Amino acid sequence: MISSEYLDSVWPFLRETDLERRKKFYIYFQNAPLWLIDCVSVERIQKGTIFLREGDPVDTMYFIAKGVIKGTDMRIYGMAFDYMISVGVYAYGGMEFLIGLERYQTSLQALTDCIVLKIPKSQFAKWLNTDISALAQEARLMGKYLLEQTYKVRAFLFLQGADRLAMLLKTMYELEAVDGVLRLANNRQELSDFTGLSVKTITRAVQKLGREGLVSRQGRVLMLDAGQYRLIQEKLSQVISE
Repeated sequence: MISSEYLDSVWPFLRETDLERRKKFYIYFQNAPLWLIDCVSVERIQKGTIFLREGDPVDTMYFIAKGVIKGTDMRIYGMAFDYMISVGVYAYGGMEFLIGLERYQTSLQALTDCIVLKIPKSQFAKWLNTDISALAQEARLMGKYLLEQTYKVRAFLFLQGADRLAMLLKTMYELEAVDGVLRLANNRQELSDFTGLSVKTITRAVQKLGREGLVSRQGRVLMLDAGQYRLIQEKLSQVISE
């Protein structure tokens, strides 16, 4: 079994990650063979960079050690569909590998500066094909990830207007808040892309959430603090239960 101390020594970037994500890395790789650890490369990716493109051949597995990413799906009637990704310790590219697809099904872009761990597909395949426990672990994590994404899509379809924007802000707060405060550029087009709402509807939704005290504005920046986050949680729980 690979110790957390060993992983800290070979992957110093882990010391920059939050404790919860670091523990997930320890668990994910605790039974990995040393030859797999040796073939890992680490890359720092700047905010805004698309580092995995839909349609490209699947040749690398990506793990997000630090930062937040989004997915963009171009397969829905030729239109771009952006969605937030709750960053856990998953092998991005692992879904395609598990179900035998040769090309990536989604593009991934860094929403913040990120640290990304990369494993060649050939080495990842060798590990999973020779270790049934590793294969079961990856299948379990991927199933959980897909269930989470499916739930979010269903919730987005159910919610309308300001409630749909509130759910997006809740997700962004959980991923990006610093010292209990989310600061988000008031980019109406980007919010429109994430929610599927028109820019005009986004404008009205921001105004409505502001009147309800669920979001604040500071110039061109939207702000959400811990108290507002809790109020949004309560609002969404009430709406969904009705």
